[in-house]
Amino acid sequence: MKVEITGYRCVVTKEAGDKNHFYGIVNASGESALLYAIKNVLNKQGYDLIKKRMYKDGHLVDDIQQYIRARKKTGNPEKDICIYNGNWQIHGAEQHYNEYGTVSLNVEKDIFADNTGLMAKTI
Repeated sequence: MKVEITGYRCVVTKEAGDKNHFYGIVNASGESALLYAIKNVLNKQGYDLIKKRMYKDGHLVDDIQQYIRARKKTGNPEKDICIYNGNWQIHGAEQHYNEYGTVSLNVEKDIFADNTGLMAKTI
């Protein structure tokens, strides 16, 4: 699996030898497994990310929507990120990955900033 973060997009591309498909609609288990695989690849690249349900951090979203985010503030806006499926209400990220071999996810940077960050008030 090739994972590239460019600007505010995270592009995930299937490579030869990768797991063929991520399945499961109940509790978004297919997208959960895909996000877990992405998290593992990015952590090998030097990030310190966790996968979590978004509502547990105080976001007003569906209670099964998940994302990947920095474990704690590093002070580096390029490492203090969260990655999520911006089209979550339309389709799971795993559906696009399974069908086309690639998926693009949203990236928010500097999430711990006091004035603009997503996580400033919740963590």
